[in-house]
Amino acid sequence: MHAFTQLYVSLDATTKTNEKVAAMVAYFSQATAADAAWATYFLSGRRLKRLLGSGLLRRWAAELAGIPDWLLTESYSAVGDSAETATLLLPPAQATDRASLHVWVATRVLPLYDLSEAAQRAAVESAWVHLDETGRFVYNKLITGALRVGVSQRLLVRALAKVSGLDDETIAHRLMGAWEPTPAFYAALMAPDTEDADVSRLYPFFLAYPLEVEPATLGDVAEWQAEWKWDGIRAQLIRRQGETFLWTRGEELVTDRYPEVVAAAAALPDGTVLDGELLPWNADGVMPFAQLQRRIGRKTLGKKMLLEVPVALLTYDLLEWQGEDWRNQPLTERRARMETLIANLQSPNLLISPIVAASSWDALAGARATSRDRNVEGLMLKRRSSTYQVGRKRGDWWKWKIEPYTIDAVLIYAERGSGRRASLYTDYTFALWENDELVPFAKAYSGLTDDEMRQVDSFVRRNTRERFGPVRSVIPQLVFELAFENIQQSTRHKSGVAVRFPRILRWRHDKRIEEADTLATLKAMIETP
Repeated sequence: MHAFTQLYVSLDATTKTNEKVAAMVAYFSQATAADAAWATYFLSGRRLKRLLGSGLLRRWAAELAGIPDWLLTESYSAVGDSAETATLLLPPAQATDRASLHVWVATRVLPLYDLSEAAQRAAVESAWVHLDETGRFVYNKLITGALRVGVSQRLLVRALAKVSGLDDETIAHRLMGAWEPTPAFYAALMAPDTEDADVSRLYPFFLAYPLEVEPATLGDVAEWQAEWKWDGIRAQLIRRQGETFLWTRGEELVTDRYPEVVAAAAALPDGTVLDGELLPWNADGVMPFAQLQRRIGRKTLGKKMLLEVPVALLTYDLLEWQGEDWRNQPLTERRARMETLIANLQSPNLLISPIVAASSWDALAGARATSRDRNVEGLMLKRRSSTYQVGRKRGDWWKWKIEPYTIDAVLIYAERGSGRRASLYTDYTFALWENDELVPFAKAYSGLTDDEMRQVDSFVRRNTRERFGPVRSVIPQLVFELAFENIQQSTRHKSGVAVRFPRILRWRHDKRIEEADTLATLKAMIETP
């Protein structure tokens, strides 16, 4: 536990990627397989289910420190993070337990699941006694299911590849999908001669960068394949050994949620892996993403829902064919094989993403201009000779999205952020005018610089009207330009509309709140793409 805590401190202390990788290499080079498995689990972004409430953690720490409730409330308000608040309130540690990470997880973390509240408190207080301040913080994060480590999956892969001597692609592949943090898993992850025996294992996704230059700078348009950029759920469909598996880009196994796609996949040859997009799709083509949201997260699907919101996998790429990895084949060959495969299936639930043919970049720009009419987000540009790579890489795949919708809105509520932003009011609710009333319609958390967030935080503290738990109602004075990707009617929102992916474009210092847009302006965007 001490070694993992020191790794956490090292990772948190730097923003330099090489230093983060070096810290992980040093840790994994000396860690046992049992510890390394759990470290890999946490560093890859996986978290344990919350074992106890953060409120309990704060209260127990406050009672040990002998402080009154009002001071606990003020302390938490100032810090904004339960694990850190509890850590700062606790009396000084008496000792440091040097037991390993896997021992701590097995003896002081996981057993909390089955204990009564009184027994949980006794166990947590015992753990606190044996940890230093940083160890307590990490432990508090673990047991509340809130541990986040400042490394990306890509950096973790780089570190493990350096320790194992394997290439990044192999490590990334083995980290995909469902696995348990056991010594056996870690040994298989790092072994150069281990073949993946898990028939459900997916491949790392290849991701595109936003196109921020004129497309003509990419060269001859004939060297590029253009497709529509669909607004759905990126997924891989796997057919191996007579079984079908459907994984999302977020590594969530959703085989049971899209039975029509799985039924169609039964006709695929064994040893086939397809990359594509799950979309609500009927006889008229793609439906709005809001329709797909009706199915997301449902554990059971009735006949009515399946009829109202049928789903298809629109396939982009062929990653595996007849059990062989095809990712190093050029896109033209992968596409040709996939076209034949999908055409032979003749299924309404397994389709192919059509190519947008154009003889010039101007012609493609004209096609892109019709995106909203087609319920798509723009174009994907893929180099015809490109291989299927791992992660987000520049050069071969670009997403050429249409400009977002924009509107000027008024800040009316603010809430503290999380992680590094836990002490600042950085999560905002915005409103538009309807007659003489400001009606809330969207929340946004990103888009401001660090300096702007500090300025807004100062404004919120000086101009709070009311408090509703963690939320503050503020005097309406600030106007921001918001961007969003889509808009649809919604009976669940007071405004009557819901917007997709709202974010802040800029702070409109030049506008008074009377100049902010109206709800009628927003609603008009539904009819006018």
